[in-house]
Amino acid sequence: MTDGGFCGRILRMPRTNRASVGGVCYHVINRGNARATVFRKERDYEAFVELIASACQRLPMRVPGYCLMPNHFHLVLWPRHDGDLSRWMQWLMTSHVRRYHAHHHSSGHVWQGRFKAFPIQQDAHMISVLRYVERNPLRAGLVDRAQDWAWSSLRWQGQRARKNAPEFLSDGPVARGPNWCQTVNRAMADAEVQALRTSVNRGTPWGDPKWQKRTAAKLGLESSLRPRGRPRSEQEK
Repeated sequence: MTDGGFCGRILRMPRTNRASVGGVCYHVINRGNARATVFRKERDYEAFVELIASACQRLPMRVPGYCLMPNHFHLVLWPRHDGDLSRWMQWLMTSHVRRYHAHHHSSGHVWQGRFKAFPIQQDAHMISVLRYVERNPLRAGLVDRAQDWAWSSLRWQGQRARKNAPEFLSDGPVARGPNWCQTVNRAMADAEVQALRTSVNRGTPWGDPKWQKRTAAKLGLESSLRPRGRPRSEQEK
């Protein structure tokens, strides 16, 4: 592999299929419609984790990390083949909405729309995403220690916990290093958190600037790197 985990070939695909390239890690997120609470009780969380396991049985998917929050979720996924991520996520989302409406006797939109997926450079940037994802409950004030949140992959760190971990969990392409729980609980720099949030909001590949530009060009994501707002006139420059 080249470019920190990207296949060396030139990838030509429409923008709507950008989350379909195999051998690439992705930060995947979706939020409740109008930011409404989706996971209302323990069984809602359990059912979603069970659906992740079922999705992996239907179509093998490596899952280095995940975190379910009351009104959104984060997944870190590492598909093997082109198209796997889109198919896997489509089944997961469709199955969850059906289960949700049947259980809560409801109708309408559950999620705000199609999931968002952002390529991750497979180096220290991967570690940064995993920390960001698994720190979510601590950052939101839901727990005193990130590993105490029951609906996160961090729960399964440590030899004893790993024995009972879901089969779908993967170590991922980048080693987390020793004392991972301590690393996750340690505060992240404000600039790093803001940059990650910008990646989420803009759909920008997460990596160093050169990798970002190459990746955006390969996946048709150049617009995610451009400043927002109207272009400045010559007089304003």
